[in-house]
Amino acid sequence: MSYNFRREPLMSDEATRLANSCQTGDEKLVIWTLLDTGLRVAELATLTSDRIDWQTHRIMVNGKGGPFGKLTKKRVVRMSARVTALLEAHFASEDAFGVSVRTMQRMIKIVANRARIVKTVTPHVLRHTFACTAIQKGISLPAVQKLLGHDRLETTAIYLNLSPEHVMQEFEQKW
Repeated sequence: MSYNFRREPLMSDEATRLANSCQTGDEKLVIWTLLDTGLRVAELATLTSDRIDWQTHRIMVNGKGGPFGKLTKKRVVRMSARVTALLEAHFASEDAFGVSVRTMQRMIKIVANRARIVKTVTPHVLRHTFACTAIQKGISLPAVQKLLGHDRLETTAIYLNLSPEHVMQEFEQKW
């Protein structure tokens, strides 16, 4: 069975506008972490300080997988400098992430409206944006597969649906 559902990632200027439209620490924490790590929203909501290796700037994720959706798949995700700073500040006073999935969904919608982004922006669109950005920066598809926690390369390939603007921009940069 072919999987044809496509999500449209944010263009780089839209992702920048979204990040710059964050007004609170919680908005930055959620949006910047999702944009810079590719975590699923549920993975972020259940993040605890003991899952972070502060010295190597890595998050150990128990992701989807296993029978009946048990969190048996493990992967490591690198934190950017801005996410490291935000998570350090957050977990200095908290043991758990403490923001629900639904709250994050609402928060992203509010910030996207503030950024005047007309397309639908969801936590999964930010994951998709992370994947497309990683590929555009030259990270190999198998490496992106590992970062996202996919078992099959075909699943990761779903994230390759670049917009015509992305294709033309890459062509102009490399030709």
